[in-house]
Amino acid sequence: MSLLSKMMPERGKMQNHSTFVKTTGMSVTIKKFTFNGFQENTYVVHDESVAVIIDPGCYERREEEELYQYIQTAQLKVSAIILTHAHIDHVLGSYAVCERYKLPLTLHKTEVGTLQAVQSYAAVYGFPKYTEPKDDYILLEGNEKLEFGNIKMTVFFTPGHSVGHVVYYLPEQKSVINGDVLFQGSFGRVDLPGGDLETLKNSIYNIMFKLPDDTVIYCGHGPETTVGREKQFNFIHQF
Repeated sequence: MSLLSKMMPERGKMQNHSTFVKTTGMSVTIKKFTFNGFQENTYVVHDESVAVIIDPGCYERREEEELYQYIQTAQLKVSAIILTHAHIDHVLGSYAVCERYKLPLTLHKTEVGTLQAVQSYAAVYGFPKYTEPKDDYILLEGNEKLEFGNIKMTVFFTPGHSVGHVVYYLPEQKSVINGDVLFQGSFGRVDLPGGDLETLKNSIYNIMFKLPDDTVIYCGHGPETTVGREKQFNFIHQF
């Protein structure tokens, strides 16, 4: 097995499911959709009425409708559309979703260039219908505390897979939406523009591995894992 293949997430068949995480007196749901040819995980995090969409990777119309139908059926108000990072597989639905809910896209300030580059190569990757979202972004610095209804998230700046990667930590739910920093047994590739192995290692060891061991990691591809499991078994330890 090549180094690159070890660093890539395992691709299985499409799987959409919900994970329900409850805290005292309230409940928060983390709903996962798996979209597009990269098998990217899009998340809707919501309480009983308010929702946040993270990494909208829906490209085909049927994928968009699946996302919209879930939100409509649950009678949710979308309050934010946010990115962990702006590689093509995580932003394919960004224009459509932002237009649908009349919201700007939220991302780290250093990731804007990554997002704006997607238009130049989308057709080469097989996504000729990709449309760049409007540039009325909400820009993150890192370490923000975000609150949407009962959803409380801390933004951690975790570059290495991309230059402006962030993760969203939900301490009350003991969960983190981690994009492509860590996968089950592996980690995000570093051979794309803005990638750097030593920077990614720093993000993993000094941010991700500092979270409690029972924190559930919701990955940008593949299944969930935990901080404790990855501290013990992740392939990053070989570097």
